[in-house]
Amino acid sequence: MAHFLIIGGGIGGLSAAHALLAHGHTVRVYEAAPELREVGAGVVLGANAMRALHQLGLHELVRPQGTAVTHLHLLDQNGRLLQAADTAAFTRKLRFDNVGIHRAVLQQELLRGLPTDTVVLGKLFERFEETATGIEAHFADGTSTSADFLIGADGLRSRVRHQLLPKATLRYAGYTCWRAVVDGSQLALPEGQSGETWGAQGRRFGYVPVGGGRVYWFACLNSPAPQNPVFRSYRVADLQREFAGFHAPIPALLTLTRDEQLLWNDIQDLKPLSHLAYGRVLLLGDAGHATTPNLGQGAGMAIEDAAVLSQCLAQTTDIEAAFRRFEQRRLPRTTRIVRTSWQLGRVGQLEGRLLTTLRNTAMRLLPAAISRSQMAWLYEEV
Repeated sequence: MAHFLIIGGGIGGLSAAHALLAHGHTVRVYEAAPELREVGAGVVLGANAMRALHQLGLHELVRPQGTAVTHLHLLDQNGRLLQAADTAAFTRKLRFDNVGIHRAVLQQELLRGLPTDTVVLGKLFERFEETATGIEAHFADGTSTSADFLIGADGLRSRVRHQLLPKATLRYAGYTCWRAVVDGSQLALPEGQSGETWGAQGRRFGYVPVGGGRVYWFACLNSPAPQNPVFRSYRVADLQREFAGFHAPIPALLTLTRDEQLLWNDIQDLKPLSHLAYGRVLLLGDAGHATTPNLGQGAGMAIEDAAVLSQCLAQTTDIEAAFRRFEQRRLPRTTRIVRTSWQLGRVGQLEGRLLTTLRNTAMRLLPAAISRSQMAWLYEEV
């Protein structure tokens, strides 16, 4: 059996740790944060991600912490329906639900399922070097550790990826986003329903239930450049002004939000890479294929990565060969998701009355078969 280092204690890193331990390997996860506390907003785990959790033996740990999302409604800012999707046919076929869950809750459940000494906190990774027998990882506190293999699961701004591919840069998508999770139990929202609204002038708002009466919402605005100082100072009142006149429950969700609950980030992704496997080093999750959030598959892709890695390790004792097989299986799917999500975001953020009118009309006329086909490749492939 081999010893693995995983850099990054997020969803991908923790899921990969479960996969490796199940095959009898030893694992240490190194996380830069001094504690894993309740940060982040909500995520939707599609039926594909829930199936991957099942393959990792984690479905029963995670599923009770979220809520099933059965209907996806796309609306204009006046509340008129552009498109509706009932995911029941796919979830019945796969025997797994789409689930809304708080990101921090998901992370804590994945952590709770690991041996207590698996994750080492407060360890900022700096660089690695290959030795005659494996990998040596070096940290900002001056310490180092060795292993047979290294997995970079350190997210969008991965230091592992930067060392391997210093010219691989992030792409700014042209819009910025605020997020929050609020107690929406008083709103009596339809059970299992999530909604996304495509408004005029590049304004977009979405919400999804994440369990326990809580609702995750996001609000996007176009910005010509990242880190816009005007948007940096935005508070709830500013978002209420930007989304004034939008249909229910958007005003109520903003009213329920406190300024300190807001999370703000520019939307970025990673231009698709040509490789994920580099000898004894593997890139996983956002470190290898960061995507914009428009398909709701970012967290799901990291979990799928872990499940596919587990399958590849089961097929051979040659771990570098397993890494190469992982790359062959994952790159076509993750590349398609990154590209499709990027294009969908551009459509959702259109500005101008004529363009938005044409877009909304096209969405209303989109045949249901095309929507079903889109859901099929998202949910059914692993």
